[in-house]
Amino acid sequence: MLKQPIQRLADYDHPKVQETALKLVQNKMDVREKIQQIFNFVRDEIKFGFPIEGDWTTASKTLEIKIGQCNTKGTLFLALCKAAGIPARIHFSLIKREIQRGIFPEFLYILLPKKLSHSWIEVEVNGKWVRIDGYINDLIFFRGAKNKLSEKRWDTGFSIAGNNESLSPELNFEQEKFEQMYAVIEDHGTWDDPIKYYQSNLYRNRPNIFKDILYRIFIPYVNARINKIRR
Repeated sequence: MLKQPIQRLADYDHPKVQETALKLVQNKMDVREKIQQIFNFVRDEIKFGFPIEGDWTTASKTLEIKIGQCNTKGTLFLALCKAAGIPARIHFSLIKREIQRGIFPEFLYILLPKKLSHSWIEVEVNGKWVRIDGYINDLIFFRGAKNKLSEKRWDTGFSIAGNNESLSPELNFEQEKFEQMYAVIEDHGTWDDPIKYYQSNLYRNRPNIFKDILYRIFIPYVNARINKIRR
């Protein structure tokens, strides 16, 4: 029997996603409080790391494996918002490869596209769309990465980019602080579900067979490097 194609990656109707969203927002009346709860969960309960399936990881799968990067954590954030009845969308772009410096070993880093497909989440609050990306790096990893960035005297690397002093992992509805926006170089607009973007010609993270094999072999090593930074 042929495997049915995935209809959506932000599978907000999955029982596990529904259950998680309900637990997070129950007894919260204000939309900001609901978003804050989802933000905290995606940031810290889902550790920064790279799933073996890459970007094509469903929200429910991310809940299971408890690790994710910008695109897969964004998929989960989107699904949880939709399950909670919060208007949300995912915004795709291209970002400089330098965002991965220090995370990937050099022999893998040079095989990455110079421009990577990247995303953040936008939520509607009181009629205004607010951009969020501080959920990408869990708080402990963020602190370690910021120290590493300072040691290297880089402005981009270790999954963060920008002025070291202004970087913040906190949710701020007024200031929209970002961890990675400094490295974004091309806007690809907003999408209702990541799968539509990944199936388009705009998507840049689609590896050939050789690179896909290398990724699957060495991604546990990359995640071990991330854990070392976290410690």
